[in-house]
Amino acid sequence: MAFLSGAGSADFTQLREKTGVTDGNLSANLRKLEEAGYVAIEKRFRDRRPQTICHLTDSGRVAWLSYLDRMQRMLFGGAAD
Repeated sequence: MAFLSGAGSADFTQLREKTGVTDGNLSANLRKLEEAGYVAIEKRFRDRRPQTICHLTDSGRVAWLSYLDRMQRMLFGGAAD
């Protein structure tokens, strides 16, 4: 979520490299985020090779910003300026 909030979209390989998780772990987490409506998954071919692109949805962005706001309030005692 953090990486996609800045990038907007990324392919599976980029996300795996940025997060440092295994393919299986990333797939499972992306599936959960997709089910929640936070990311959209696009599968396509590039140079005859399969490519998975992940996009942060509008509701995903709202959820991410809400999470950051809650964390900031928790850490700084309600000062979410």
